[in-house]
Amino acid sequence: MTDCQGHETVLLHPAVEALVTDRAGFYVDGTFGRGGHSRRILEELEQNGRLLATDHDPEAIRVGRELMQQDPRFDIRQCSFSDIDAVVSELGFGGRVSGILLDLGVSSPQLDDADRGFSFIHDGPLDMRMNPDQGQSAAEWIASAAEEDIANVIYEFGEERYSRRIARAIVRERALQPITRTLQLAEIVKQANPAWEKHKHPATRAFQAIRIFINRELESLERLLNKAVGLLAPGGRLVIISFHSLEDRLVKQFIQRQSKGDDFPRDLPVMVSAIKPALIKIGKAIKASADEVEKNPRARSAVMRVAEKPA
Repeated sequence: MTDCQGHETVLLHPAVEALVTDRAGFYVDGTFGRGGHSRRILEELEQNGRLLATDHDPEAIRVGRELMQQDPRFDIRQCSFSDIDAVVSELGFGGRVSGILLDLGVSSPQLDDADRGFSFIHDGPLDMRMNPDQGQSAAEWIASAAEEDIANVIYEFGEERYSRRIARAIVRERALQPITRTLQLAEIVKQANPAWEKHKHPATRAFQAIRIFINRELESLERLLNKAVGLLAPGGRLVIISFHSLEDRLVKQFIQRQSKGDDFPRDLPVMVSAIKPALIKIGKAIKASADEVEKNPRARSAVMRVAEKPA
């Protein structure tokens, strides 16, 4: 499905097929974006089904409010998906959510809008905030952060082996003039990176790392995961699409831990029925088909994992 702004929704049909098990249920789309998944979910729901969506992005909220006017089953709130428990409780659905969907990372419209500062291809202000009205911009952080902190962020969140060299170049350049534009930063990183990967811009990992740090993306994901089991109804599904190895690792390890159930001593003989897993893994990790990747290159790195709360 292509949404109203030409954005191709990744793993659209597999995600919604995995998510919707009760057509009269209450669902949460924690990453509305431009509404591709939400619209598909609404197509599957009966008249008494309901869908709550959340997003940081003011433009996503604008699009979502238009959808609210069209469909009374839909509601959207501007907040982090890690805070959906408060909204779900307010609506009276605590412990009764039929499914939670997350499509992590940055959306194509955000990347394509130079003014948002996510892209190293289009020049714009170095912002990178999902919500430009909250928190510290990338430019502000780069202007004040210690060289070691910049290196650690680029290494930890971007898995960039030349992080220290890149951080050194950033600090050297900011002493000469403020780093306020995306292409300015991209050029600094490009010149400092001695080993360019084939078919990948040399600033890719650094930009990804700074964006994840600025928006506290991994922290938000961990917070949501820790709340997910309590939010879900018995039989409810958790469906998460990630585009970064660190995100996918968090999701995979969380599902593995929850699937083990009660933490009995390893040598204690226990019946499987007594283990009581909090979640059950549903199938294997799903990746986009070759056909989808050809149509939408962004889908190449997508990994979807599904788990269900036992009935």
